[in-house]
Amino acid sequence: MAAASSATSVYDFTVKDASGKDVDLSTYKGKVLLIVNVASQCGLTNSNYTELAQLYEKYKDQGFEILAFPCNQFGGQEPGTNEEIVQFACTRFKAEYPIFDKVDVNGNNAAPLYKFLKSSKGGLFGDSIKWNFSKFLVDKEGRVVDRYAPTTSPLSIEKDIKKLLGSS
Repeated sequence: MAAASSATSVYDFTVKDASGKDVDLSTYKGKVLLIVNVASQCGLTNSNYTELAQLYEKYKDQGFEILAFPCNQFGGQEPGTNEEIVQFACTRFKAEYPIFDKVDVNGNNAAPLYKFLKSSKGGLFGDSIKWNFSKFLVDKEGRVVDRYAPTTSPLSIEKDIKKLLGSS
């Protein structure tokens, strides 16, 4: 597992899936990724999960993947177990994309992947993630291309996704 400082792409990282199994992100080589920190009890939950499902449905067969990382660091809005989170996202919002192990995205215990994402694309107010549903767009080479605020609707990112997929 790469340290965030020595990593050159998201493919250098291994993360845990919701059942605790290791997932080597290099398995996503050649795909356009949208990496999102998610929460079940946020004011942004309905719109984001709904639009993420729409994007996934539309582009999953063209090499697009969404990687969702639950996080409970913002207002305690993701208190559930991994099982409860997956159940919620998959039942209520028909999420077919992978939902990973709950992580910290800020602070000393931030997941190495998130340290890398933040160092690649600092936000408007420095590196730290501001809230649930911050989004990072990653190209087919595993490089962070853009970062979007929690309030940026997933559908408004569609043109950027299409450009990276080469289907604009």
